[in-house]
Amino acid sequence: MGIFDKIKGAIFGHHRDPQAGNRTADPAGGPPVAPQSDPQAGTTTAAPPAAQTQSQQSVDVEAVLADISRQRGNPDLNYKTSIVDLMKLLGIDSSLENRKELAHELGYTGALDGSAEMNIWLHKETMRQLAANGGNVPASFLT
Repeated sequence: MGIFDKIKGAIFGHHRDPQAGNRTADPAGGPPVAPQSDPQAGTTTAAPPAAQTQSQQSVDVEAVLADISRQRGNPDLNYKTSIVDLMKLLGIDSSLENRKELAHELGYTGALDGSAEMNIWLHKETMRQLAANGGNVPASFLT
């Protein structure tokens, strides 16, 4: 699993729709899926992600991150603009090696030196990709 998938999974997996009933996180990092019963086998399994694609609701990224911050007692992390703080908030190793891996995944073409330029680009592109994958990302996270 790549770094972006870990970020997406931590945010989308945290999302819970109270009206959707019992849901489990999709192991591929997608939105939670409703369990499906198999009366003949007497088991319950998660519905395939493809079945959820059309009915998928948007995840409010800002609200989820604020909720995680409150739960973990990290109100001082600057996750709204800092890729390092975002990764720390989500419990993902924010080392330069992991940020380099994220940069490769997202197509960064600049120097992989951990510079402010690289880190700012990573945060903005991560937010763009979250939005492209069903996240409701505020404009302030993208600029």
